Amino acid sequence: MARQLDEQIAGRYPVGQRLRVLDVGMGQGTQALRLARAGHQVTGLERDQTMISVARAALAAEPEGIRARMRIVEGDGQDTGVHFLPGSFDVVLCHGVLMYVEEPDPLLAGLARMLAPGGLLSLLVRNGDALALRPGLSGEWPTALAAFDTTAYRNRLGLEVRADRLAHLTATLAGIGAPLRTWYGVRVFTDTAADDAEPPADTETLETLLAAEERAGRTDPYRAVAALLHLCGVRG
Repeated sequence: MARQLDEQIAGRYPVGQRLRVLDVGMGQGTQALRLARAGHQVTGLERDQTMISVARAALAAEPEGIRARMRIVEGDGQDTGVHFLPGSFDVVLCHGVLMYVEEPDPLLAGLARMLAPGGLLSLLVRNGDALALRPGLSGEWPTALAAFDTTAYRNRLGLEVRADRLAHLTATLAGIGAPLRTWYGVRVFTDTAADDAEPPADTETLETLLAAEERAGRTDPYRAVAALLHLCGVRG
């Protein structure tokens, strides 16, 4: 997904331009720190205290220049208007958050308002059109059958959450003024890997795996059955 995001940023902004980035629900700060290292000014918004502590510890270990480019704000993604002015950011990330929000449309509208004209909105969501695939490939037939008729599922943390369908999100993004520009699949081939599975130790094998995932994530019909969808909308 990081490669997909970098591709979209490179396609919209001049090389070397320092962007204002908002990472909503930044978690432990993986993407926020990566973008700060790349030279961008990054704000991470997170409400979970454990995740904030992990992100702050990771940031503290970075060189001073990177620390100066990133700030962490404690807050809920549904309250972006409380913390920031409209149009304050060039890029807004919301990765792995919507599945925990029962009614995501107001959250998405708030994120779109944070974008400057021409700004990029990057969403990572659970693919509601492919919920049957993981249990089906694992031989969990009752779960697979039930998944065809719902967008609710139990995630690997044991939480009852929800998925999003591409068609619905496409319509939502058009309605909030940040129409879908492109979309990718994420975890096409690797979704059934165990949570504690280590990446291949051999660099060549790892690069080949990533190349296969990246190719599948932009190629039909593979991307449509990915576990996750990466949607990129652009503020009009």
